[in-house]
Amino acid sequence: MLNVNQLHAYYGQSHVLHGVSFQVGQGEIVALLGRNGSGRSTTAKAIMGLLDCVGDIVWKGQPIQGKKPFEIAHLGIGYVPENRDIFPRLTVHQNLLLGQKGKGQGARWSFDDMYAMFPRLKERQHTEAGVLSGGEQQMLTLCRTLMGDPDLIIIDEPTEGLAPMIVGQVGEYLQTLKGRGISVLLIEQKLNIAMAISDRALVMGHGSIVFQGTPDGLRADPDTRREWLEV
Repeated sequence: MLNVNQLHAYYGQSHVLHGVSFQVGQGEIVALLGRNGSGRSTTAKAIMGLLDCVGDIVWKGQPIQGKKPFEIAHLGIGYVPENRDIFPRLTVHQNLLLGQKGKGQGARWSFDDMYAMFPRLKERQHTEAGVLSGGEQQMLTLCRTLMGDPDLIIIDEPTEGLAPMIVGQVGEYLQTLKGRGISVLLIEQKLNIAMAISDRALVMGHGSIVFQGTPDGLRADPDTRREWLEV
């Protein structure tokens, strides 16, 4: 579904991504791993049209490089940034409503689905989002993105700052997406959840892909883990 080929990206004069290439198939969970500063978040921003880049980004056979972020979102790519980006003065329910793309029979997700996955959000649906805990805000951001009914969701560090119990819920949530045919590009620094649920693992270092393979292949490669990952 998503094909990234020889992607180069820049922050001003700084060359950040160096020929990044990978694919994400339908209903596949692909983990993009690496240390802070390796280029993982920059890759997500480049795909979403949030910074200047050179190379090929093809979504369902259609080139999307150069499109505006809202145009890319309308094509079916959802993005959950690391900083969560909620609307703090709106309630939980209003935040979800803003993310809603359609109400027709073809929509895969409803408010009931969101509240069933994360009952805490249902309890706080009339609460302003700005007073939620960090974990609750992360849940809300994930669910608001899903309400847009994407075919691919790019999630940047979804478990950062979450309690272990909530981390497990996020893993179950991502597997639920896969079960409904939604692809996931999971950007993570921690190995535990990524290795447990991913179909394939990519490791980034210094703005390049330094490993592509299965989680089992990465487990069997201690040199890559030691050099490029936080273990």
